[in-house]
Amino acid sequence: MYRANIARLAADEGADERPRGASEVTRTVTVRSERLPRRTFRAFVELEGMYRNMVEQLVLYAVDNNITKFTRLKAERYREVRSLYPRLPSHYAYTACQDAAERSHSFLKLRKMGKARKPHPEVRDVSIWLDDHLWSAEGLTSVSLATHKGRVRVSLELNRHLLRYVNRSWRLTSEARVKLDHRDRRLMLYLTFRKEVSEYRPKAYVTVDVNENAEAALIDGVVYLFETDLSRVTLGYYYRRKSVQERYDRVYGPGSRPARRIFKRLSGNERALKRDIRWKLAALIVREAARRQAAIVLERLGREPAKGMIERIRNPQLRHRIFQAAFKGIQRAIEEKAREYGVPVIYVNPRNTSRTCPIHGAKIVYGKDRHGTCSRGGETWHRDVVACYNLLLRALGGDGGSAPSRTRALVTVDVSPVPLGSKESHDPPAVKLGRWLRAKSLRSIMIERKMSEMRA
Repeated sequence: MYRANIARLAADEGADERPRGASEVTRTVTVRSERLPRRTFRAFVELEGMYRNMVEQLVLYAVDNNITKFTRLKAERYREVRSLYPRLPSHYAYTACQDAAERSHSFLKLRKMGKARKPHPEVRDVSIWLDDHLWSAEGLTSVSLATHKGRVRVSLELNRHLLRYVNRSWRLTSEARVKLDHRDRRLMLYLTFRKEVSEYRPKAYVTVDVNENAEAALIDGVVYLFETDLSRVTLGYYYRRKSVQERYDRVYGPGSRPARRIFKRLSGNERALKRDIRWKLAALIVREAARRQAAIVLERLGREPAKGMIERIRNPQLRHRIFQAAFKGIQRAIEEKAREYGVPVIYVNPRNTSRTCPIHGAKIVYGKDRHGTCSRGGETWHRDVVACYNLLLRALGGDGGSAPSRTRALVTVDVSPVPLGSKESHDPPAVKLGRWLRAKSLRSIMIERKMSEMRA
């Protein structure tokens, strides 16, 4: 009944929409080379040094002259940087102008926002930009790179990520980047794949409410709570950094280089773990929406939503957790993954979505937990459940107020007053992090959950 009603209303709402066109989706795949001989790797070290020198000079000139466009920077400085290294293939000067223009654009934007702490950007990590004149693929196992010492053939180590894009008919483009791994004498190639994807016309809706420790998703009339445990990850790394700082400050003094090196490694590990959780959850939600030909409904958050949340919070630990939650990170991951599958994404106003009863439009009064009671009808609601249903109503045209709409007449919701122990729409089924992290579908998750309950 629920899916039929949603399909009918979605068809009515989309009757006047224009056909959705195709868009190009871009993805980057990292591939390692095999270990290179010392003489071969030395040639790439020399190439990196020359490329770095060109980029540094171009960035300084671009920032001083307020240049953000590649065409202008190339027109003014290409011949000069080209003359610095006549033995180097000329297109390295061309790609260095592209690299420097992008760095200048980012730095000038930060300086305009008041976030730049130095007069000029520092060129620390260098990835050498390549075009079709500087590299070519030789099948899937090797590439040919142009250097100041001629063409060099480099063998690659295949990985599942690369084969996945190749087997799914993604097109390998001519743009690529290469970075040197000085410790293992390897090259890290960043290959770019593109694919034309068309958005379908949605027949249903999947709503997602973003929280700190769990993401609630309304799928087929049931709200599922996918636990992420991001606060535990944040606090774990917070205490590890605090312990390192206290220990190293006693031995080396504040701001020592060994401590900074450890902080950098811990920050990288934390970002990688959180990124892995967000992208895998986004892939799961998008796959479920694609199977149902549904659109995904998200909250329209501000540019920096965490700042507004921590204004009245005095607890420094809670402020740190909320600020590190990166609520827009999961939304960006869902949006990027949805583009890959052709799933439409709709943003709606999130104001009072967790405080308004979706049936009566009245205020919900909460206690000390995440359960509240409708001030008019007396229904008991879970905070995440009511947020998902209100997002659905707003996506379908309901205004979230007290006036009746055809959406409320069609969408069926279990709102009868029931004890809090009920497992209906009031208490969403929680899916543990370890259960959904490597699952391919929601159906397999629920089957595994029922089997574990039967064994218990």
